[in-house]
Amino acid sequence: MPTNAQGQPIGADVPGWDGARDIPYSAMHGHFCDVAPLDMTHGPDLFTAYSADTTGTLWTYMPTGPFDDIEKLTEWLQTCCASRDPLFFAIIDKQTSKAVGVASFLRIKPKDGVVEVGYIAFAPALQKTAAATEAMYLMMRHVFDLGYRRYEWKCDALNAASQAAAKRLGFHYDGLFRQALVYKGRNRDTAWFSILDRDWPRIKHAFEQWLDPSNFDDHGQQIRRLSDWMPTDLQT
Repeated sequence: MPTNAQGQPIGADVPGWDGARDIPYSAMHGHFCDVAPLDMTHGPDLFTAYSADTTGTLWTYMPTGPFDDIEKLTEWLQTCCASRDPLFFAIIDKQTSKAVGVASFLRIKPKDGVVEVGYIAFAPALQKTAAATEAMYLMMRHVFDLGYRRYEWKCDALNAASQAAAKRLGFHYDGLFRQALVYKGRNRDTAWFSILDRDWPRIKHAFEQWLDPSNFDDHGQQIRRLSDWMPTDLQT
């Protein structure tokens, strides 16, 4: 542990650090999906895709939704499209060329090299698919290529599915922030997760192995799970 002249412990030096680069509002292309800047033309496809969630379960832990009609969704999308933090993207299924979900970068801090992924709203057609996993991979690869040091995932601590997804994708659990937010008139304790740049190369390798076409059969089903390649000794 380094110390200063007064003998106090201090953080390690970050040699040559001059901040990360701004995140360009441009598309990310994959094999199963594209992650494209969100625009209003995605509205009809998103409304159709979200309408498959007839119970509203998709929106339980989201600060917005569900949307009973396309006008309400359009109003939300207008706000999203005008925003630059959060910076919203549509997930485009390459098989159908239709938007089937959204996700965003938020709390973007190039100076500190920190950015969060959030507002993840995947329609039923996207959930638990290779495209869903690839979309998350494309977004995290994008920011680490830009020099970010820390990639964050935060969710309601009661959202078991989101916590499981974070762990599957290689995020490390950092802790619980109690009474962090009030949304939809109720308390939220927030679970924090992160991936650090020093762990990214091995996590990236795991994704690349899992996404390789040889890992999928003729019906598009995975042969080996992502967890089979994901490192289990990530640094704390």
